[in-house]
Amino acid sequence: MKNLITFFNNITPLSEKALSLMSEIFVFDELKKGEYFIKTGLFAKEIAFLETGIVRAYYINNIGKEYNKHFFLSPSIIGSYASLISKQKNKIAQQALTDCKIWKASFYKIEKFSKGNYEIEKLRRIIAENYFLNSEKKELEMAMLDADKRYMIFRNEFPKIELEIPQYHVASYLGISPTQLSRIRKKMPE
Repeated sequence: MKNLITFFNNITPLSEKALSLMSEIFVFDELKKGEYFIKTGLFAKEIAFLETGIVRAYYINNIGKEYNKHFFLSPSIIGSYASLISKQKNKIAQQALTDCKIWKASFYKIEKFSKGNYEIEKLRRIIAENYFLNSEKKELEMAMLDADKRYMIFRNEFPKIELEIPQYHVASYLGISPTQLSRIRKKMPE
């Protein structure tokens, strides 16, 4: 819980009352490597604070090919925000790539505690805004940069992740084949 409180306070300082409310609704859990936080086709009901580990968000196209949309490294917030807000079925699965420790909470309870609590509303807004900014940044990189430049950005944003996950996940995230990633990596300085 200490890491969760520190994470929230780093986003925006919270009063003891707000922190007390948050500690009431977040409960500890674990995801083993390969387990899902949320699967495609389900209605999202929870979010979680990723205390340790790596989670991927991915979708499968109409011919069955997987595309990694995002990697969540601790500390961060995971969950299908689009499904939670729209009340529609989730389209992007979130799967643990390593063993993970999480603190999960019912989104319904978060919404309930947010009503009339400016601090929690502000925290939610900042988290949503940061997610939007990161998502737009990735979309622009995919559209405007070549694979070499995208890989360099990836290495800067996710240092050492390549030591923990299979290379085909990295290639999928970059929108290239594992063979193309191998060629790019051979050209790069260590």
